Amino acid sequence: MAAGERLLKLRLSGQTPDELRKAGDLGSQDFLAAELSRARPDDAVLSEEAVDDPARLTSDRVWIIDPLDGTREFGEEGRVDWAVHVALWERGELTAGAVALPAQDKVLSTAEPPPPPPTPAPGAALRLVVSRSRPPEFVQRLAGELGAELVPLGSAGAKAASVITGDVDAYVHSGGQYEWDSAAPVAVARSAGLHASRIDGSNLCYNSEQPWMPDILICPVPLAGRLLEAISAVQQRRQ
Repeated sequence: MAAGERLLKLRLSGQTPDELRKAGDLGSQDFLAAELSRARPDDAVLSEEAVDDPARLTSDRVWIIDPLDGTREFGEEGRVDWAVHVALWERGELTAGAVALPAQDKVLSTAEPPPPPPTPAPGAALRLVVSRSRPPEFVQRLAGELGAELVPLGSAGAKAASVITGDVDAYVHSGGQYEWDSAAPVAVARSAGLHASRIDGSNLCYNSEQPWMPDILICPVPLAGRLLEAISAVQQRRQ
């Protein structure tokens, strides 16, 4: 939460939106990198805001971080849908993670796993969280297939958090993101008993040579089969 507190103070500095965004990215990166170097000097780090070090590919422990997820929203006065992500990957698996939502005074963490959200009642319209600035056309078609409502939000962390807390029913994204966008949210979601996978149902892999993540699905386990079936139907009609 210390990185988040620094970001909240920075927002009060009177800088322009673009200045805030740049200072937020760099300042949070410097703080988290220094803290990890001090506490875990032998571990590798994969970060959105740092040059990728290939040494991480042979490391047993890799921290996957996004110092400021939702930089666009951070620079907009009053918006609370931005986050700080920190996740730990060990020997092929995510073993810990935290998503801080500083403007909401909230931290979701595997250290204290959130309770699983309720499953929507049968027949209830689903709510799918989607990017506020660039909603994928695929997810719009999926919403039509399901008769679902689309709920726009900013950062990936804020979107995943909205599923973890039960404010929406699922986060479905297609069109690509990076490992640092989802590692911490996925670690926390899984600790809360949620389903997290690629949109074809396959496993999410982290600390890859190319840290690109084409798509993602986070939802309550009882919804996973229905959503994966609908996703498959939408994809088949597109072919």
